[in-house]
Amino acid sequence: MPESGICTITVDGKQLLGVPGLPLVEFLAGNGIDLPHICYHKTLGALQTCDTCWVEVNGELRRGCTLKAEDGLVVDLDGDNASNARREGIDRIVARHELYCSVCENNNGDCRVHNVVRQMDVPYQRYPFRPKPYAIDDSHPMYRYDPDQCILCGRCVEACQNVQVTETLSIDWKREDPRVLWDGGEKAGESSCVSCGHCVTVCPCNALIEKSMLGEAGPLTAMPRSLKRPAIEFVKEIEHTVGFHPIFALSEMDEAWRQSEIKKTKTVCTFCGVGCAFELWTRGRKILKVQPVEEAPVNGISTCIKGKFGWDFVNSDDRLTTPLIRENGRFREAGWDEAYALIARRFTEIRDQHGPDAMMFVASSKCTNEESYLMQKLARAVIGTNNIDNCSRYCQAPATQGLWRTMGYGGDGGSISDLEQAEVILFLGSNTAESHPVLATRLKQAHKHRGQKHIVFDLRRHEMAERADIFLRPKPGTDLIWLSAVSKYILDHGLEDEAFLKEKVKHLEEYRKSLEPFTMEYAEEMTGIAASRLEEVARTLAAAETLCAVWAMGVTQHVAGSDTSTAIANLLLVTGNSARRGTGAYPMRGHNNVQGCSDFGSMPDRFPGYEFVSDDEVRARYEDSWGVKLSTNSGYNNHTLVEGIHDGKIKSLYIMGEEMAIMDADAHYVQSAFDKLEFVVVQDIFFSRTCEHADVILPAAPSLEKEGTFVNTERRLQRLYQVMEPLGNSKPDWLIQTEIARALGADWDYPSPREIMEEAASLAPMFAGVTYERLEGYKSLQWPIAADGTDTPHLYLDGFAFPDGKAKLYPLEFTPPSEQTDEEFDLHVNNGRLLETFHEGNLTHRSAALRSQVPMNFVEVSPQLARKRGIQSGSLVKLISRHGEIQVRVLVTDRVEGKELYIPENATDNIRAINLLTSDEADKDSDTPAYKEIAAKMEVLEVDGESPLPRQNFRFWKPTPIEGVRTELKWQRPDYVQPPKPAPHPEKF
Repeated sequence: MPESGICTITVDGKQLLGVPGLPLVEFLAGNGIDLPHICYHKTLGALQTCDTCWVEVNGELRRGCTLKAEDGLVVDLDGDNASNARREGIDRIVARHELYCSVCENNNGDCRVHNVVRQMDVPYQRYPFRPKPYAIDDSHPMYRYDPDQCILCGRCVEACQNVQVTETLSIDWKREDPRVLWDGGEKAGESSCVSCGHCVTVCPCNALIEKSMLGEAGPLTAMPRSLKRPAIEFVKEIEHTVGFHPIFALSEMDEAWRQSEIKKTKTVCTFCGVGCAFELWTRGRKILKVQPVEEAPVNGISTCIKGKFGWDFVNSDDRLTTPLIRENGRFREAGWDEAYALIARRFTEIRDQHGPDAMMFVASSKCTNEESYLMQKLARAVIGTNNIDNCSRYCQAPATQGLWRTMGYGGDGGSISDLEQAEVILFLGSNTAESHPVLATRLKQAHKHRGQKHIVFDLRRHEMAERADIFLRPKPGTDLIWLSAVSKYILDHGLEDEAFLKEKVKHLEEYRKSLEPFTMEYAEEMTGIAASRLEEVARTLAAAETLCAVWAMGVTQHVAGSDTSTAIANLLLVTGNSARRGTGAYPMRGHNNVQGCSDFGSMPDRFPGYEFVSDDEVRARYEDSWGVKLSTNSGYNNHTLVEGIHDGKIKSLYIMGEEMAIMDADAHYVQSAFDKLEFVVVQDIFFSRTCEHADVILPAAPSLEKEGTFVNTERRLQRLYQVMEPLGNSKPDWLIQTEIARALGADWDYPSPREIMEEAASLAPMFAGVTYERLEGYKSLQWPIAADGTDTPHLYLDGFAFPDGKAKLYPLEFTPPSEQTDEEFDLHVNNGRLLETFHEGNLTHRSAALRSQVPMNFVEVSPQLARKRGIQSGSLVKLISRHGEIQVRVLVTDRVEGKELYIPENATDNIRAINLLTSDEADKDSDTPAYKEIAAKMEVLEVDGESPLPRQNFRFWKPTPIEGVRTELKWQRPDYVQPPKPAPHPEKF
């Protein structure tokens, strides 16, 4: 080798340099040589089905997708044997795939079949195309499968089985005419398919295609089938005479025409906190499709049902498009100037009469970092209050508190790549496969292919629990007990990482003493989990070389949520699983920018970058920049705000993009508080339940209509670009905030979000190196980010975020749940998210395709309880807690057990919304509502009724896991021969 890490190979007599071990396809591409290939995909690897990448090595034909580069390798590309084999391979593909490119929705420059036929200069159709004996499958609401166009490359199967790991798709190679199947059947819409879109994304032709593309992609694709089919037949007839070249010339003109009309814009997903980035293809305001790209730093080619198919809300007919002002109890349309003048007058009057702390500001986790920064600046610098918060108060504030106590930073300890590398993952109260589905795919891959061990503690048997090596169901609200018992067992038996504790951790003896009550016997009694199972968990965790903990709202939304999060961090420290790659704490962030909203200062006691408002030196920095004197008081948060209103201390509220009236706990109490306010401004894209309490409603713009940045669950900043103009007279939130500040007399002048980020980065050391240039395209940065742009994918490698660089073990006591079941209120009501919907549903309910999968809210009831109460799927029940009641349809499922119920969050009214049942109790340390602590009783209203989930919902179907495409079954068929020999039945392969 000429140097380490480089090898030399010889190709057609020329020496080429590159990285050893690469598939020859990639090695050649790195040297500017495009070896024809169709089935190979960088993410999927070598599938060996297309037979178009043959090369010759030492007189033997080898596939270029499986052949690895090594020093001294000699490859013949242009010899007759390899060339003929490749030509035979592409001829077989053309026999399976009818080329009608100009009227095809996939003629957009990225059709692999089209491109390889053109690249290989195939002059004509050697083998005739024969239609397959299968109809088009139109059963899925989001994509279509056309067996006539399918080349059986297996990409879709590999993506489903081994990237997404839903394990639905397969190819039946034993049929007379092989085809792709969904759980062994021919209907995608009647299968375990979770609509992630992987199969559509990787399809190299138009066999699998988004329904949103049909009739929309090109100027000729809108033709009705009655015209399109004759046009195709005409083209195929003249092909026999003129060959492919003139036909391809026409299709390339069509492709160029499309390129001038179709806009492809990079954006970042607006749903959960994983942070998927992709291209959005649009023509005008029409969203054609979401196209993931390999260079996206978090998701690569992956999406979930919402990210791939859930954007209908952007063009919904009921978008807010003009300001509304309440007058005589009704809303009327108004101009922006009138709305701003009213807001400025009323804000000023209330501040002058009651003081700045009579006003409260709520930033949005759906909005950008720049907009969070402006919201807290508006509150602090223009009004003069620290009454500013965001919805992290409702979910992950306890996790942040637990990490602040023990490790120093309120964010994930590493990156998603660390989770993939870990030997063991401990899941607590996290329905990862539905709440953070793309991240879950990475962990399912590691579990399936690399032997990663999964231990799941949860009340429900969700997908991650089904797949787990160990699944245990603790009693509600008792996670702190078993966590502490496991830590005690590890310490008592000498299984701790002694060197790590000695070198990097403080307060071990105080912590050890605090564990005395947490014996295994006590843990068994309180949690309902056998001591022997907890001992097994303790030994597994202690023996793991690398361990990561993943937790979410199942453990944070309790009165002891911060303490439970702290107990998780304690356990990681005891076992030495922090400050190393492949280890750490990973609280899952629920919204696309709930991390960034807090990062950029929308908190009552902290500036951007988590510096305290009480710190004189920090405050002086902001005062010098903003030119005002700032308050030192810690303000109200989202939860204490409600009591502040009832007590008469809060008089006015400005809410940006949050559905507080239905998503805060004890919704009736919240709504009655909002009715007491003197002046309410709501800024949103729809007329939400919260808007009903507003005096002024301002029409804002969703993420596709503006620029900015988001921070995902792993502290990663990414840019999103404007895809389309704001709808009607709506405006981006940052512009609305700027114009309100001006109306209040502030001298704000931000021409774009770029300048806002520049200001934030100049003030917050955590973001000192953030620039839009460093975030260009798919580039990203993970905080903290030094001034020179150096970011931090892994926290604590150089010490923990405390002055002495040492972590802190934090002694804890058990706090029981605020609500217990009793003889009357005998059911525990758990709640959370569903894969197909997001949060309360204000966005996803406006997608007909998504709504077809989950038409209504429901309650999951165990088979045991259903038998006892004489109910079934479809029964209508009333659930009554000590605080309110709701009516929902029943879904009987073994995902829940005994008297445990589960209700999704996806409801926006006062009949079905879960928060009519919740109390105003909250985590004692972070004020996060105890959403998971509900005791209720059930009344049966109707026994018979329609099931709340339709038959086609994936939960009713059983996946069919296999190892992959199983190409060897194709080779074993008697009618398959290896190229360059002519195929006896080319149309079958």
